[in-house]
Amino acid sequence: MRWTEQRNFEAVLDMIADGKLDTETLISHRFALDQAVDAYKLVGGEGSSLGIILQFPKPTEKSNDELKSRTINLAGVNQQFREGLKATVGFIGSGNYATAVLIPAFAQTNAELKSVASSTGISSAHAGKKFRFAAATTDNNEIFQDQSINTIVVTTRHNNHAQFVCDALRAGKHVFIEKPLTLNREELDEVIAAYETALKQGAPLIMVGFNRRFSRQVQKIKQLLESVSEPKSFIMTVNAGAIPPDHWTQNKNIGGGRIIGEGCHFIDLLRYLTASEIVSVQAMMIGEGVGIRDDKVTFTLGFADGSFGTVHYLANGNKSFPKERLEVFCADRVLQLDNFRKLTGFGWPGFSKMNLMKQDKGQKACTAAFVEAIESGKASPIPFEELVEVTRVTFDIVDMLELQA
Repeated sequence: MRWTEQRNFEAVLDMIADGKLDTETLISHRFALDQAVDAYKLVGGEGSSLGIILQFPKPTEKSNDELKSRTINLAGVNQQFREGLKATVGFIGSGNYATAVLIPAFAQTNAELKSVASSTGISSAHAGKKFRFAAATTDNNEIFQDQSINTIVVTTRHNNHAQFVCDALRAGKHVFIEKPLTLNREELDEVIAAYETALKQGAPLIMVGFNRRFSRQVQKIKQLLESVSEPKSFIMTVNAGAIPPDHWTQNKNIGGGRIIGEGCHFIDLLRYLTASEIVSVQAMMIGEGVGIRDDKVTFTLGFADGSFGTVHYLANGNKSFPKERLEVFCADRVLQLDNFRKLTGFGWPGFSKMNLMKQDKGQKACTAAFVEAIESGKASPIPFEELVEVTRVTFDIVDMLELQA
């Protein structure tokens, strides 16, 4: 608040205290508590307002349990039930990535969006109405305990991922977790134990949002490489962009750093394209400070089939340069993928290029594959063993970088 605004505000308070100003003249709107989302929209600039009052229900209007509830029932927003629907989804987390990418992607599948949770309640209520969820809540346990929900999507900060995956499995739910799966080896062991226990009760699906393997151009690369039996070499260049060292993603205990938090995408991508186990890892870095060094890194993966892949993950480039480029060399041929827009083949019989009007990193296809697996009873689109393998490799890389400190 600027100085002049503060003085004006203090003057109004003095007038109210002296009885010279009727507070009713300052009130322009009143909203019932279950209309809080509309009130916050008004505050956010969707209309003019002076003073806004949120009116809580009286004990005679609602029961004690209803008044204590941390869930807003949005019944009437999503009344349509489609026959044969099997994926009933509860979202934990409604931040920017969830509302901009994941929730819209799930909304375009045959899934029913049942409930969405956030710590503050405002973002979950807003997402709930915008995407037609049946309920919004600040209580994560309500989603785990809801028997009508069979699938949980986790899009929180990274330090909560492992716990929520384990809670979902123990509750008998399938789970889609935005990367990373876990932040350390101890958490990974807990997830493995929870998964193995859940297997005794059925066939739970765990999916990490490794979307790049589902992009149309990567699918084309996969198809082309299947005709080549000899080992391949991959060069992945990531112009990652700088993030302040005090950003939560750089915090080892919250975000895990950028290799665990984002570098996992490119490990998974090469693991998918080789269809071969990772048998060796080498890594080196530049910069100072563990939280900063792991965003200027080169690491090389060796695969059981003799292939190898090098990933240059660099935060010291320029924004005008494309973010991601993949090059594949094999059998006197080359494939070059630029930023998931332009795929070019050199020396490939019958293939020269596949260009897209719009970037496709595979988010929609990744989500659709997961929902389809639930509805059809198929295995998870990414085998659990590969999720564990990729996660462990991120820890191997970080361990190597810390030894260089």
